[in-house]
Amino acid sequence: MGLLGRIITEASKDGSPETITCINSSFRPQPMRPMHDAHIVVLIGSLLAAACLWASLRLRRRQRLLHDLPTSKTLGVFIGMVELKGSAESEEPLSSHLAECPCVIYSWKVEEHWSRTVTSTDSKGRTTTRRESGWKTVDEGGQSIPFYLRDEEGVVLIRPEGASYELLTVFDQTVNDNEPLYYAKGPRHAVSHSDYRRRFTEQAIRLHAPVYIVGPARERDDIVAPEIAAQDDAPLYLISVRSEERVQSSLAGWSWFWWALGLIIAAVPLIILFVSEARDWQTSPENGGLLLTGYLVVWSATWVWMVYNSLVGLRERVRQGASLIDVQLKRRHDLLPALTATIGGLGSHERTVQETLASLRAQTTATPRGAAGPDFAGVAAQLRVVIENYPALTAQTGFSALHDQLVETEQRIALARAYYNDIATQFATRLEIVPDRWVASLGSMKPEPLLAAAHFERAAVNVNFTDTNRI
Repeated sequence: MGLLGRIITEASKDGSPETITCINSSFRPQPMRPMHDAHIVVLIGSLLAAACLWASLRLRRRQRLLHDLPTSKTLGVFIGMVELKGSAESEEPLSSHLAECPCVIYSWKVEEHWSRTVTSTDSKGRTTTRRESGWKTVDEGGQSIPFYLRDEEGVVLIRPEGASYELLTVFDQTVNDNEPLYYAKGPRHAVSHSDYRRRFTEQAIRLHAPVYIVGPARERDDIVAPEIAAQDDAPLYLISVRSEERVQSSLAGWSWFWWALGLIIAAVPLIILFVSEARDWQTSPENGGLLLTGYLVVWSATWVWMVYNSLVGLRERVRQGASLIDVQLKRRHDLLPALTATIGGLGSHERTVQETLASLRAQTTATPRGAAGPDFAGVAAQLRVVIENYPALTAQTGFSALHDQLVETEQRIALARAYYNDIATQFATRLEIVPDRWVASLGSMKPEPLLAAAHFERAAVNVNFTDTNRI
C-alpha cells in the first residue's frame, strides 16, 4: 500500500469525516488553468489585429489622399501633390522588347517551367514520392523615359523614375523549345529539371494610352512650367493605366478586407471561450471580448485621427498654394518701380501708356488674400502693347531683362493661382461632407477664400509629338 493509501486508512480508523475530507481534498489532482494559454492567445491576437488595422489604415489614407486631390488640368498644375488624367505622349517613344509596340514605359519577364520527382524516407523507413514543379524567372528587364501627359488644355512633363507603376499587359505567350520565340527572346541556357517550356510576359504604357497620375509637382529647370517627378517626402507617386475610380475602389476594398480580418482575429478569443468547456478564463467569459472591444475602440480613435490629419494636410496644401502666390507677388512688386520709371520716361500722353502706368502703380498695393478690395491682375499683356507701339523701349538698358522677368513672374503667379483655387475648392468641399465636417469642428477649420485674379498668362510648352498611329 502506498503512502496515500496508508494516510487514508489511518484517517478512516480515526472516524473523522472532516479529516477524510481534508486529506482527500489535499491530494485531489488539480486541473490546469488555461491562464497561460489565454495570455498567449490574447498576445498573438493583439499583434495580428494591430497589423491588420495598420494595413487597413495605410490603404485608407492613400484612398483619402486620392479622393482629396482635385483632378487638375495641365494648365492648373503647380508645386505640390497633384492628380492628372490624360494620354501618354512622347516625341521619341520606346519600342517594347517583346510586343515591339511604341510606349513610354515597359517591363518584361521570361519564365521557364521545371518539374522534378522527389523521394524521401522518414524515421520509420517509410518512403514517399512527390512531384514538384514551378516557374523560374530566367530573364527580365524594362525601360522608361520622361514623357508628356496631354489633356484638352495642354501638356505636362512626367519623369517616371521612382514612381509605382500599374501597367497594361501587352504580351503573354507560352512556347516550347521548338518555336522560334523560345530562343529569340530568351537565354540559351536552361534551368535545372527544365520542361523546356517558357512563358513570355510584358507590361507597358502604350503611346497615346490613357493614364492616371498622382504625384508631386515641381518647377522645371528649363522653362517656367511644372513637371511631375519623385520626391523623398511625397506620400505617393503613382502612374497607372487604370482609372481613378478603379484605383480608389481597389484601395478601399483592400482596406475593408484588412479591417474585417483584424476584427475576426480580435473576436477569436471570445469565440474560443464560448465553444470550449474551460469557461474560467479570468473567471468570466465576458473578458474574452476585451480584445474585440479594444480593437473597435482603437479603430474608431485612429479613424478620427486619420480623417483629422488628412484635413490638416489638405489645409496645409491650401496655405502652401497661397504662400507660393505671395512669393511671386513680392517678386513682381520689386520689379514694378523700375518698369514704371522706364515707361514714364516716354513722356507720352497716349491713353495706352497712361493705362499701363496706372495698372503698374495699382499692383504695388494689391489687395491681400481674403480682404475686401480689387484682386491683383496681370499687366504683361498691356506692357506688350506699349512695347509694340514704342519699339525703342527694347533698346533701353535693362528694359528687356526687366520685361522678361515680369512676364516670367506673372506666369508663375498664374500657375500658383490655379493650383491654389483647385485645392481650396476641394478643402471647402471636404468641410461640408459628413462625417468630415464633424471632425473638422474639432480644429475649428474654416474654408479659405478663392482668388479671382485675371489677365495672367501661362507659358507655352512647345513639343512635337510623334505621328505614330494610335494603338
